[in-house]
Amino acid sequence: MMMSGGNYTHIDNQNNVGGSVPSVPDPGHVSVKFTDSNLQTFPPSGTQGKISAVSQPPRDADDSFSKPVSGSTSDQQQPTGWLRRFTISAYQPYFDVDTSDVLDRIKDSLFPFRGTFTEKTSDNPDLYGPFWICSTLIFVAASIGTFVTYVANKMQQKEWNYDINMVTWSAGLFYGYSTVIPLALYVILKYFSAPAGFVQLLCLYGYSLFVFIPALCLSVVPLEIFRWVIAGVAGFMSASFVALNLRAHIMSSGERWFLIVAAIFVLQLALAVVLKLYLFTITV
Repeated sequence: MMMSGGNYTHIDNQNNVGGSVPSVPDPGHVSVKFTDSNLQTFPPSGTQGKISAVSQPPRDADDSFSKPVSGSTSDQQQPTGWLRRFTISAYQPYFDVDTSDVLDRIKDSLFPFRGTFTEKTSDNPDLYGPFWICSTLIFVAASIGTFVTYVANKMQQKEWNYDINMVTWSAGLFYGYSTVIPLALYVILKYFSAPAGFVQLLCLYGYSLFVFIPALCLSVVPLEIFRWVIAGVAGFMSASFVALNLRAHIMSSGERWFLIVAAIFVLQLALAVVLKLYLFTITV
């Protein structure tokens, strides 16, 4: 019974109020029993704790992309014999050359009296250098000729028109000369029982044209006598480079070797004269 009066509250029969939660009687020791599992136990793998070097896909992986397609280029047999000459792989070795090798061969072409170019390139003649030398000659001839005629027309206050024939003419001259002349020389040397490699002749004639690149650049000087001197010096260096490098090989052809070397020298000089008349001479 609780009575209230004044400022306090009196709780009667305090023995009926517990100060804590009544304790639960101990039910005794409880044992827990686990039933046997039906899970299968697998033995440890041989690569446990290691990274396997071979990774295999799952059994249901689609390996259709890893299998070669029937009739693909890898299954086709590469052409043999003379048909191989019409494939890219036949000429790939002739373009596999370092820049340092090309620069060394260009330096040799500027010193024609050494006569060691054919010895250095006998094992690995290239077509990379000759191709870019001819292409550069075409570009320089067209650009220099166009620039000179443009300036000359502007100074004389005349109308200027671009001449596309200079590009086509230069391409036909340089590509044709560096291909037809070595081919003709290859046939002649084979006839006189002194055969030379056709690719090696292409390489020799291609590098012999490099000297005309600086000569064309110097042709912008508006002095006719100076242009003749430049064309003559370039032609003499190019002719000497080809003739001296082929002399030792052609001497084995017999008594007519001198005529062949002289013809090679004259042809290179004739090329210089043609370049002087059609490219080194700029008329307005």
